[in-house]
Amino acid sequence: MSRNLTADLAADLRTRIVDGVIQPGGKLPSENALIDEFGVSRTVVRSALTRLQAEGLVETERGRGSFALTPPPADARPAPGSRPVASLEDRVQLLEFRIGVESEAAALAARNRSERQLHALRKALEEFTAGAAHPAHAMKADFEFHRAVAAASGNPFYSDCLASLGPTMIAMPRTRLMTGGEHDVSEHFEQVVQEHESIYAAISEGDGPSSSAAMRSHLANSRRRLRTPATGHRTDS
Repeated sequence: MSRNLTADLAADLRTRIVDGVIQPGGKLPSENALIDEFGVSRTVVRSALTRLQAEGLVETERGRGSFALTPPPADARPAPGSRPVASLEDRVQLLEFRIGVESEAAALAARNRSERQLHALRKALEEFTAGAAHPAHAMKADFEFHRAVAAASGNPFYSDCLASLGPTMIAMPRTRLMTGGEHDVSEHFEQVVQEHESIYAAISEGDGPSSSAAMRSHLANSRRRLRTPATGHRTDS
């Protein structure tokens, strides 16, 4: 019975994360709040959170609580004039903004990158590729890849822009977050890896136009994946 309660609570919280009710970086309800809401024991709550941690959907920090995917830094402060990203349309508009900014950053990176910066870009790509089964790790590595492109541009304003957006700028389509064999996500993940590989290859070769085109294609594909509905309530990507 306890196992069923644990599974039910984990499924409810997973759905909130996948559907964006709890945003990436957002804090989950406290243990006491979950106990009151679901009428379960503290043991059940902790078991459900442990299950979500194992799936890579939740991270728990002592003294701070549990967070969906990537917890914000302890000293995080909203950037002046920053806008909340609280809906699907907000996320789509953020991707549209990123297309303009990051396509140019990629072109500059092809021209200005150092060997050290190229190494950082490759490392982030490898860590992203290794994170296929762990959404939180993949999200962090994805952000580090894009931040490394901005740093390689040689223009600090690009780096500052991405730093102000933070890891939650990474759009996570529903299929990237579902676990337990509910959806086959390997094909989608491999496509994203290939898009990152194309960006890296163009920057490595010093080809500015190709770097810009590869970044634009990747982010445009991300926008499409985020918006394309599939069967039922899924958002396929």
